Amino acid sequence: MKLLGRRLLLLGFFLILQEYVVNGNYGVHMKSFGLHKIDRKAQALSPSFGLDVLNRTSFPQGFVFGSATSSYQVEGGWNSDGKGLSNWDYFTHKYPGKVVNSNNGDVADDSYHRYKEDVKLLKEMNTDSYRFSISWSRLIPSGKISKGVNEKGIHYYNNLIDELLANGLTPAVTLFHWELPQALEDEYGGFLSPKIIKDYLDFVKLCFERFGDRVKFWITFNEPHSFSIGYDNGLSAPGRCSSWLNNNCTVGNSGTEPYIVSHHQLLAHAYAVQLYRRKYQAHQKGIIGMTNNCDWMVPLTNSLLDKRAARRSLDFMYGWFMNPLVYGDYPRTMKTIVGDRLPKFTPEQSKLLRGSYDFHGLNYYTAVYASHGINPPNRTHARYSTDNQADLTATREGILIGEQAGSDWLHSYPKGLWNLLLYIKRRYKDPVIYITENGVDEVNDASLPLEQALQDNYRIQYYYRHLQFIHKAIKNGVRVRGYYGWSLIDNFEWLNGYSVRFGFNFVDYNTLKRYRKLSSYWFERFLHKS
Repeated sequence: MKLLGRRLLLLGFFLILQEYVVNGNYGVHMKSFGLHKIDRKAQALSPSFGLDVLNRTSFPQGFVFGSATSSYQVEGGWNSDGKGLSNWDYFTHKYPGKVVNSNNGDVADDSYHRYKEDVKLLKEMNTDSYRFSISWSRLIPSGKISKGVNEKGIHYYNNLIDELLANGLTPAVTLFHWELPQALEDEYGGFLSPKIIKDYLDFVKLCFERFGDRVKFWITFNEPHSFSIGYDNGLSAPGRCSSWLNNNCTVGNSGTEPYIVSHHQLLAHAYAVQLYRRKYQAHQKGIIGMTNNCDWMVPLTNSLLDKRAARRSLDFMYGWFMNPLVYGDYPRTMKTIVGDRLPKFTPEQSKLLRGSYDFHGLNYYTAVYASHGINPPNRTHARYSTDNQADLTATREGILIGEQAGSDWLHSYPKGLWNLLLYIKRRYKDPVIYITENGVDEVNDASLPLEQALQDNYRIQYYYRHLQFIHKAIKNGVRVRGYYGWSLIDNFEWLNGYSVRFGFNFVDYNTLKRYRKLSSYWFERFLHKS
């Protein structure tokens, strides 16, 4: 799932070289196209679209297929059964105008009470695994273990995990998906302070102890990049940025705080992995890693300057976190440009970070064009967003890089996932990779009849084309071991609220009833076990 309004709707589109089209008898034949728009009102694709060419059996034995959500986006129950206030509870209540239609996650999909319905959908779709996150403030309302554990929160996650296992589904748990106890934000500024590391370790230790007998797949942080750049623009919790940006921020520094927050996330990750390996991994027999997001950066032109801008942009988005995990330090480009605004690792911290993963989680949605920044960096108004000295755009000569989705940042560029996977293999020592998020949204159009809203042709094609390029990457030697589509159900999409829909399955926000979309039936057939 993506933060800061990062997911756009795809009103049926796709750049596909080979595209399946349904004939009048719902059979499927092959037809070649260039850039092709799919009409939402067009006849629905067959739920067997493309499966004679690509399906579960095309992937290696043991490849994991699943779907994903996060706690704040689906659970609801924001103040139920002893749960504490989270940063997103506080942010959406204090700054309702920062979210489309002043939406919040107070109820969301009510998965806190309806988790069995969600597990039923996963089972019906033939998935192997469910990736979800644990709400820190639901387990430890104050954020501090010394002030008590909420056993009702423990009970909820135990029930969810047991329900998954009873249905033959593997739980994949994210420990931090941007949801922080507000009490820690109030006390010492959350991830702006190194004090967060101890409290985070107490939280993950509780999770390892209470759930680790059944959970064998742990993600320490989801998209620390997305969480950190919230401190650059102030558009997400906790709403901090430099005052000169005029984004209604009363406190913050866009030139330093994103780097401080990311630094503490990296250290918290490293200590969490150390803890797991020392005390739990040998007998619990699980694996642990971090999930990072990245857009593929396409040079706007073939000039050397634009190629360098694309590489810098990859360093500032992906290398910011991957370099420390693999090499123990930030990319040289970042150290050169950011200078003393970039925190430094001690030799001991560098050693702790290096190799602190069993796998890399990757979230991929889109691509952009990168060009050399014309204007020199502003030393007075330094900020993360301009430190890469590159201009990023979705258009070249007036043409979009890919079809627009529901969110303004999302354009379909399936080949970019293949490019990125090969880049990671070469640049970061050929790691084991799980695609922990990949998906596309559409605008939540309340005027559409339900039957029409469920015919998400564009989503089927988005998934199919990305899975084709994952398959190709595996053939090229990339060690991809699993794939999680985002998302299982429509949900609260951060700054977009409920204005866009990412789900395989439709949620009626008046009744909270779930309905299976065409893509859900297609994925079920894609994953059929012969």
